[in-house]
Amino acid sequence: MRPLTEVETRAVFGKLGRYIGENIQLLVDRPDGTYCFRLHRDRVYYLSEKLLKVAASVPRDSLLSVGTCFGKFTKTQKFRLSITALDFLAPYAKFKVWVKPGSEQSFLYGNHVLKSGLGRITENTAQYQGVVVYSMADVPLGFGVAAKSTQECRKVDPMAIVVFHQADVGEYVRSEDRLS
Repeated sequence: MRPLTEVETRAVFGKLGRYIGENIQLLVDRPDGTYCFRLHRDRVYYLSEKLLKVAASVPRDSLLSVGTCFGKFTKTQKFRLSITALDFLAPYAKFKVWVKPGSEQSFLYGNHVLKSGLGRITENTAQYQGVVVYSMADVPLGFGVAAKSTQECRKVDPMAIVVFHQADVGEYVRSEDRLS
């Protein structure tokens, strides 16, 4: 396990910035201690400094994971955010989308959000902005990318895609063997 390089840090913070903006600072300097990001086997983990010191005593080959996996780097060195980061990103999300109860299941099966399933959307959401998807009961379901801006969503056809699916909590069931 090693610290992120400058290029890796830019990739991770760039991706996180699409969803939580400048609130990245709140992830690192928390009231309960200082937290950091570490890379282990192409996966980025989010953990406290205390846990980092304890994990340093474990040999690198024996260490499977430590902390919370925020995502992984692909073979082309692009950072892909994982659903396991949702609980940390949801409280700080700048742009949110709420889906109607009838469309929750469709989203949890990995489908995009259609205009007919859109309950609410944060004002001034730009096109291709990262959004956190919530149920109407304010339960975070996943995250995606806004296919249309808030203004365009008002005028678009009911069957048009308004949010591109990125990840959802249904992945825990669909891909439990790959989410280690």
